[in-house]
Amino acid sequence: MLRVAMAQINSTVGDLEGNVEKIIRFLEDAKHQGSDLVVFPELAVTGYPPQDLLLENGFVEKNKKVLQEMINFNKVDVVGVVGFVDYKGKDLFNAAAIFNRNKLVSIVYKTLLPTYDVFDEDRYFKPAKEIAPVSITLNKKTFKLGIEICEDLWDTNYNVKVTDLLTKRGADLIVNVSASPFLVGKHIERNRLIKAKATKNRVPIFYVNLVGGQDELVFDGNSMAVDKRGNLIALAKQFEEDLVTTDIDLLNGLALKIEVPVHDKVQEMFGALVLGIRDYFKKTGFEKAVVGMSGGIDSSVTVCIAVAALGKENVIGVSMPSRFSSDHSKTDAEQLAENLGICFVKIGIQDFVNEFHKNLQVPLGQIRKCFGIKKEDDDPVADENIQPRARGNILMDISNRLKDLKILVLNTGNKTEVALGFCTLYGDMAGGIGALGDVSKLEVYKLAEYINKKASKPVIPKSVLEKKPSPELKECQFDPFNFDIVSPLVDEIIENRRSMQDLINMGYPKETVEDTYKRVKNSEYKRRQATPCIKITPKAFGIGWKMPMVNKYSG
Repeated sequence: MLRVAMAQINSTVGDLEGNVEKIIRFLEDAKHQGSDLVVFPELAVTGYPPQDLLLENGFVEKNKKVLQEMINFNKVDVVGVVGFVDYKGKDLFNAAAIFNRNKLVSIVYKTLLPTYDVFDEDRYFKPAKEIAPVSITLNKKTFKLGIEICEDLWDTNYNVKVTDLLTKRGADLIVNVSASPFLVGKHIERNRLIKAKATKNRVPIFYVNLVGGQDELVFDGNSMAVDKRGNLIALAKQFEEDLVTTDIDLLNGLALKIEVPVHDKVQEMFGALVLGIRDYFKKTGFEKAVVGMSGGIDSSVTVCIAVAALGKENVIGVSMPSRFSSDHSKTDAEQLAENLGICFVKIGIQDFVNEFHKNLQVPLGQIRKCFGIKKEDDDPVADENIQPRARGNILMDISNRLKDLKILVLNTGNKTEVALGFCTLYGDMAGGIGALGDVSKLEVYKLAEYINKKASKPVIPKSVLEKKPSPELKECQFDPFNFDIVSPLVDEIIENRRSMQDLINMGYPKETVEDTYKRVKNSEYKRRQATPCIKITPKAFGIGWKMPMVNKYSG
């Protein structure tokens, strides 16, 4: 029998000493639980993804140094597997160190290096040249441990099949050290893949995933293990650090089966967004969020996420009505703030807007005279944009001015509107991080319903969910989209890369397809300047979205 501990930790990129201290704590806790083998996530020492920190002088050397020092002084009598960055000359390797107490037993390198979406490992690392299990001796008995690193398991589009090769070469047990970002429903896909690999190769597999937020990415944990029959035998928590121990009989490759829990999609989304916001604030040193509260669905959901992530005492809601703001928008914002128990203030923006017009009147007239144009030829949208820019400036001023409170502006824009460019640069696009930038308009409503259901009361006022969306920047204005059609249409364009003809063939109205496609393409320059957002879908705007701003392709 072998007792295996899955140490699902929350590493912070660049915090080498802090990450190693956490590894030591989990090693000690695992030993207290009688573990023989403790497995940590991918790049647990450096945090994931370290990106161009890998090009910084001294970073890679220091990561190896702190790991080696940890091993040299380690008194915990267990076998450990820890992800780090190794190097030979100028070549870097995504690696896992295997150690037994204070002795380094072996180092294994990652074979398959992903270069899609948010991954860019081929930019930094070299692949392994050899694939072989490591011999481990415990209690005078030796077994062969197959170690693979994240993508090594996801081999469908690769010629090399790491799991198969490790098993053919004698592995009694496979462990996968991973840093797999969260996507809605991805844990189900992981479970299917691990089960298929285990049953095909007749070998137990332990999959240990990172947990926590890092920039736009969220790592959900959900570490899991299956026996050689593919039965689930261990499962770690979702969105939390965890240490899970499991006894596995290496002679027959079996262990006690556990039930697969049922997960709710919207609950998962909410949990991921809360973790992403919480860790972004914690790891960047900010303590409080300021949110512009319009009384609309997006700001209402955002402020609820902020409260769940940071606590009501750390959230500031700001209502900034203009002369176009409806009475129900002002009262809905105030009611929500009262329901949540947050600090709430009102700042009317009409004086700001009037002063802006007054100060620009003469210089704009001079410019018109220079180029022979008339005032009636002005774009009326400019008047609308002054309002969100005034609001953005107010929120940023609160953030900057009250420096002792360590306040960050939390952006409220959703994915559908950002895709369409239905947002104002330097206005409602302002912020340090976005909670909903990868959440479609329709899913924002689902999150609102979940929030109220979870609280067993209408935290978000019923009128917020029922009223027609409006930016309220002019009289009788409403959003110019049927989101029941446009929201899923945008998802097809962004996440599935559908062409216009594909979308028309799928039954979407031709005029709507053409208009939506044009808006998405023409708004790329805005997205380059947008607030980073928490990624929860297969294709989010940010580090995984690489489209040209100058783009004449018509689709």
